[in-house]
Amino acid sequence: MSERKPYPSDLSDGQWSLIEPVITAWKDRHRSVSGHQGAYAMREIVNAILYQGRTGCQWAYLPHDLPPKSVTYYYFAAWRDDGTDQVIHELLRCQVRERARRLEDPTLVVLDTQRVHAAAGVPAATTGQDPAKKVPGRKRGLAVDVLGLVIAVIVLAASTHDNAAGVALLDQVAERTGGTVEKALADQGFKKQVVAHGAGLGIDVEIVVRNPKNCTAGCRRQRPTSNTSRSRGRPSPPSPTGSRPTHRTCPSTRTTPASSVSSTTRPDHFGPGRCAKPSTTNCCRRTSKVPAPSSNVWSSSTSSPRSTSAASPGSSSRQEPRRAAPHPASSVSRSLLCLFLRTARR
Repeated sequence: MSERKPYPSDLSDGQWSLIEPVITAWKDRHRSVSGHQGAYAMREIVNAILYQGRTGCQWAYLPHDLPPKSVTYYYFAAWRDDGTDQVIHELLRCQVRERARRLEDPTLVVLDTQRVHAAAGVPAATTGQDPAKKVPGRKRGLAVDVLGLVIAVIVLAASTHDNAAGVALLDQVAERTGGTVEKALADQGFKKQVVAHGAGLGIDVEIVVRNPKNCTAGCRRQRPTSNTSRSRGRPSPPSPTGSRPTHRTCPSTRTTPASSVSSTTRPDHFGPGRCAKPSTTNCCRRTSKVPAPSSNVWSSSTSSPRSTSAASPGSSSRQEPRRAAPHPASSVSRSLLCLFLRTARR
């Protein structure tokens, strides 16, 4: 290895020791006719391939301290065509499974597909648009084991149905695992065609159905239909024709002791069961359209001598709900707010 500053994608000594026997054996089988051994080390060629795969740069834009495109792409294409890259992948996957105290080949796989957007330079013949999710590009299918290790992968146009991807994945799984896979799990995108094809290969394909009980609380929320107030359990007053739809009560309800509640008429926005802190956004919106409040509605026994009569506990009369007017600042007290509103109406 030449003396250069290493890249994060370079192989470590331990990683190179795992794949060096495979690369060396391939090199011995493909000797040059002239006997030339090559000007670049095989480890540097592998580092260049990993750099391009990690960064996604074009082959011609490889750094100058790595082997050039002509050499790097030659080995990449040769290993891709004769299956050397697949041999290295299977070797590493089996070692990872053995380290996890599992058999080399799995007995259960999981199938799934995903749509991805294709780059601008990708040929239109290999791309399409998914009719369900409206995603233009390609569709990649994966078959993984319980550890998440890739067993098979396939890339198709996004317009291809999931059944075609499932059939191709099952063929690769049966070929690369030697028939050890007995069961495959798939989502509802795969249909009966995949199940029948798996049965012919000796693989039991199970279509996993989503359990609605595991749905989150917000995905199936239903609004209550009863005419009962959420905050205090009282029937809400009827709304006139043309009223706005019902809104939720503000979650920050005010908890006022019974001894501190005055018997005089008070604005509904500051009463029990409403927001404890006034807000200019008027979060506790009312359910009906009401006319502008009169001067005696906002009066209080502590802020003005013109206070209204106290409501008796057994009185059957019901006061029309009033909407709270916006206030200039949250630090203004209720008595100053009432005085400001009375002065403004005059």
